[in-house]
Amino acid sequence: MIADESTLARLMAQSQAGDRQAYTVLLTEAQLWLERYFRRRVAPGQMEDLVQEVLMALHHKRATWDSSRAFLPWLAAIARYRWVDHLRRVYRSEEEALGDHDAAEDSEEEAVLARMSLERLFVHLPDKQVEAIELVKIEGLSIEEASHRTGQSESAVKVNIHRGLKKLATLIEKAE
Repeated sequence: MIADESTLARLMAQSQAGDRQAYTVLLTEAQLWLERYFRRRVAPGQMEDLVQEVLMALHHKRATWDSSRAFLPWLAAIARYRWVDHLRRVYRSEEEALGDHDAAEDSEEEAVLARMSLERLFVHLPDKQVEAIELVKIEGLSIEEASHRTGQSESAVKVNIHRGLKKLATLIEKAE
């Protein structure tokens, strides 16, 4: 059984008051809820560790829960933060596992073809968007440097990049 909000809140309040039995039941119910929460978010082999991390965080943070507020959103926030941390660790370790030996070698031919493809797409964008994208995303200038070079405000450069990239993504999706 997975307890409802009011039961979990009552168990947490009793736990904060020092009721060990209520705390044991709370942890059991929280574990069941977390397993459901993570079931579609992580691989089955990683779920148990993640659930345990959240339960440890619940244990350490239990004094911060305010009994005038709902319990499940508080628990869900802890779970979400732990999940994001988990994803960062997973992707970082996968990146490190790849290493430089798997990196594709750049060739001039590929660079020329990529530039030609970009030029064909840039035809569909206003000049200011193209200029902002080229300076910041291709040449690697900062927003401030691109602003000085183009005479546009920094916010205009950001907006032009955002709108230009959005339109490019739409064009690419339509082409596929």
